[in-house]
Amino acid sequence: FNLLWVLAGVLGVFLAVDGQGAPGGECFTACIGALYGMAFTIKMTRKFAGKGDYAVCKLEGQWFFEGDLAKIPKEQWKWKLMIRTPDFITGTDRKQAVATLLKKGKPRAVEEVKLETIDEGQCVQMLHVGPYEKECETIAVMREFAESKGIKLIGPHHEIYLSDPRRVPPERLKTILRVPVVGG
Repeated sequence: FNLLWVLAGVLGVFLAVDGQGAPGGECFTACIGALYGMAFTIKMTRKFAGKGDYAVCKLEGQWFFEGDLAKIPKEQWKWKLMIRTPDFITGTDRKQAVATLLKKGKPRAVEEVKLETIDEGQCVQMLHVGPYEKECETIAVMREFAESKGIKLIGPHHEIYLSDPRRVPPERLKTILRVPVVGG
């Protein structure tokens, strides 16, 4: 297990879209498409306008639930899918990208993508290697670590997807898990 205690607050600007439903389901997949469409449209528009280039970051997600996630039907899972953006991306960039994508006939889901700042504060973070279905085991280790430090996991857990599940076998998937904490 790779464990990292994040001392500073975790803050960032993201393209983000909220949803509910099973990972890989129709809504989830549409939201991923809308996010990547927005991210690459903004990137390329800025690049061709001579405003600089940057790399589009990995897909991330926050998962909102009460109790044991394993006992909640996947259709009831609530999430926020996100792609971190540079701080210089503005609401105007977002609006231009929406207009461009709609003009190209892309689904109206792009209108749901917001630009927002997320401040998670102090967090415990750990690299999970393996299938998504086994993340609860890693979160249990994180909870144990937090309790040993006199702190408590709170809020939604955050995932940063380092591997593409279409290309990497489940046992080799790498995902950073991050959970905000209080106390200490």
